[in-house]
Amino acid sequence: PPSVSLSAPSLADLQSVPTPGPSYFSLNSPAAFTPSTPMDHGIEPTIQNIVSTVNLGCRLDLKQIALHARNAEYNPKRFAAVIMRIREPRTTALLFNSGKMVCTGAKSEEESRLAARKYARVVQKLGFPAKFTEFKIQNMVGSCDVKFPIRLEGLYAQHGQFSHYEPELFPGLIYRMLRPKIVLLIFVSGKVVLTGAKDRNDINAAFECIYPILKNFRKK
Repeated sequence: PPSVSLSAPSLADLQSVPTPGPSYFSLNSPAAFTPSTPMDHGIEPTIQNIVSTVNLGCRLDLKQIALHARNAEYNPKRFAAVIMRIREPRTTALLFNSGKMVCTGAKSEEESRLAARKYARVVQKLGFPAKFTEFKIQNMVGSCDVKFPIRLEGLYAQHGQFSHYEPELFPGLIYRMLRPKIVLLIFVSGKVVLTGAKDRNDINAAFECIYPILKNFRKK
């Protein structure tokens, strides 16, 4: 069975879930990491949000955009970007004067690219020589339900070197995996949130790695 390398999270994970640090831990327990397939449990994480970035290749006059674009707001004292929304696909974009754009809210890679192209077209129609370049998926968030309650205290006791659990501050256990590089939020109810992926396959692979472990800590 494959070994999975993990890193211990810091206290700051409770707020920011930062990217993993240079410290690595290897876990080589055959029982814990016996590979499972979706056919074994019938569970596949659902994509909830995709964050992508685009370079429009020109400077933007944010005041001009906010004045003439629909569904756009700009309050430079609060945030140095125009916030723009479209309904189809239902997404939000952040437009910066450098020409960089962040698109959030899409449920698939195709939706994210389509939405980003629509925002670029809006900017073009306002008279800016915008291009659509350097499109990249930066983060993908998935979730699923394993359909059984989990003993988080037991999980933390045995996997404490690469997990963090302080129920007084946050109800979920934070579990950081480095192959693939995914952070998981695991809740006693059996709900699991997976974040930090740049590819849908990484979310699925991370869940396949964690599912046998969660089964070991199923509440009786």
